[in-house]
Amino acid sequence: MTAVETTPARARTVRRSTSGGGFRNRRPSVVLTAVLLALLAYFLLPLAWLVINSTKSTTGLFESFGLWFASDFHLFENVRDTLTYDGGIYGRWFLNTVLYAVAGAGGAALLAALGGYGVAKFDFPGRRLLLAGVLGAVMVPVTALAIPTYLLMSSVGLVDTPFAVIIPSMASPFGLYLMWIYAAAAVPDELLEAARIDGAGELRIFWSVAMRLLAPGFVTVLLFQLVHVWNNYFLPLIVLNDPAWFPLTVGLQQWNGQAYQVGGAQAVFTIVITGSLLAIIPLVVVFLVLQRYWQSGLATGGVKQ
Repeated sequence: MTAVETTPARARTVRRSTSGGGFRNRRPSVVLTAVLLALLAYFLLPLAWLVINSTKSTTGLFESFGLWFASDFHLFENVRDTLTYDGGIYGRWFLNTVLYAVAGAGGAALLAALGGYGVAKFDFPGRRLLLAGVLGAVMVPVTALAIPTYLLMSSVGLVDTPFAVIIPSMASPFGLYLMWIYAAAAVPDELLEAARIDGAGELRIFWSVAMRLLAPGFVTVLLFQLVHVWNNYFLPLIVLNDPAWFPLTVGLQQWNGQAYQVGGAQAVFTIVITGSLLAIIPLVVVFLVLQRYWQSGLATGGVKQ
């Protein structure tokens, strides 16, 4: 009888202690949520400004509030003007950017996967020195290498050619470091030894066995390098002189400078804004497409065979 009577009291005590603990744990959660929402607003605010102002005419751009739509909707007219302005060179700049991004980011991710796998799974003289060099290269700002890169490209006659942008973009010390860490943890040595016992060569082992396990890391490096090459401005500005080889970043900045010149047309501002909006759409699409392979690769790697 005593046990039956004390059970509800003990239950109430447990509920009170649980609710009290939940209240104490709820306060950090609210603060963290507020911080995350503030960061989300900080990162999305420029994108919202870009989307809203690309729908405005030149008059509405300067007469309306920047974070709200104007009375007229000129998005399609702005897209048409952007694609036809200056002889339709925007399309050429877009294709140049795709070329630089695909060749540079794809090459960088492949070289990082090969190098990271080799450093992680093979022991050779100078390995520690190589790793120290990679870590040191990660700390060097990219802008500090722009002038040496220009001098190097000039010495081999590649200035003002696509190779002056593609070849430097294929070097990614951070990607190599990331793939080295990922390969050391994701590729079991026993699996490689079993493949060697079966008579597979090293290249076949890499492509057929290791690369499947390295897929999430490979996609991560590809995404990072793709964003870096797509948004790269300083290197193309230095090594390219012909506007026909400009990427979108340099070309849009050139248009923006025309609007600030004496007698410049204010309509160019609308074209630059719309061109910037069109330039980020491929990055969003590529990220959404590659994210599926990224998540599936992570799920596959988390399953024990």
